[in-house]
Amino acid sequence: MIDEKSIAEFFAELVSIDSPSLEEREMADTLKAKFAEIDVLFTEDHTQEQTGSNAGNLFVRIPGSLEGAPILLAAHMDTVEPAKGKKAVFHEDGTVTSDGTTILGADDLAGVTAIYESVRHLNETKTPHRPIEILISTGEELYCKGANAFDYSQVQAKEAYVLDLSGAIGAAAYAAPTLVSFQAEIQGKAAHAGFHPEEGINSIQAAACAIAKLPQGYVAENTTANIGKIGGGSGTNIVSESCRIEGEIRSLNHEKAMELLETYHKTFQQEAEKVQASLVWKEKRNIHAYETPLTSDAAKHYESAVKKEGLTAAFEKTFGGSDNNVFAQHGIEGLVIATSMNQVHSCAEYTRIPEIAQVARILVHLATEK
Repeated sequence: MIDEKSIAEFFAELVSIDSPSLEEREMADTLKAKFAEIDVLFTEDHTQEQTGSNAGNLFVRIPGSLEGAPILLAAHMDTVEPAKGKKAVFHEDGTVTSDGTTILGADDLAGVTAIYESVRHLNETKTPHRPIEILISTGEELYCKGANAFDYSQVQAKEAYVLDLSGAIGAAAYAAPTLVSFQAEIQGKAAHAGFHPEEGINSIQAAACAIAKLPQGYVAENTTANIGKIGGGSGTNIVSESCRIEGEIRSLNHEKAMELLETYHKTFQQEAEKVQASLVWKEKRNIHAYETPLTSDAAKHYESAVKKEGLTAAFEKTFGGSDNNVFAQHGIEGLVIATSMNQVHSCAEYTRIPEIAQVARILVHLATEK
């Protein structure tokens, strides 16, 4: 049986380890040791130079005794801040929180725990299962740094389950957006604002004109845009010489995201040129949109596994990214499944041990699907 006491102990141990993004060394070492105790031997890659982490991604392939294509189970070992000195506080109703001064780290240690418990159960009970591959990545919270650097020639699975979603158990995201970030730096000319303003070129004015012309918020049903940071100038009596604007665009349609990004670029360029200022433009595609067909093996098998747990699968689109965005670019069809992580990226984050057990049982059902 899936053991809730084992789950609670394993989860609490992981929570006690500091593993903010790019500082995953102790977590990686702990996971290799804990999984080795159940005869699962991870290989750690050498992607540190690419990611900037002090640890690599962990990967293992577990042979199966059932016919059927392999499945990939995935989670990430890093957490957002504030993450130093975390501890799990258990409550009588099965809820687990932090002490309120840090995040808990259920994102994504609840996912790691569910994977561990499901594999422990399969191994100890000698239950026949399909081949299983496990990838636990670094730097996921920094736009999937570890997953982007991973060598996918190692992966045989074309069906993935990424344990990294908030929501009721049984929910699964089958589509996620392209997310691009941009930075526009307008360079004008400083002058004394009281005596010779006509000699200056006001970069803030050019930026304001551009921003006023650009759509923000929901610009279409599946597309958002946001300018989140702006700064510039050196004094109230000086015509602003430079101004920097930063923002992001998200869309479930990759082409729409790139078209809107080009509109932003052109608008800032035009407004800078109108006042004879210059523009330095930077952009970065952080993740690429995907949509996994609901007719895929991943969706069909997940629906069946959730039903065996007495639940109903709820398929949804999400505006958040995950390692599944990267997997899709390598021909792997996957879902991001709900994993008992709630109010993530905040000090109010919580999980529930019985729900992690449910997720572990769903993973067992997936592994034993014929």
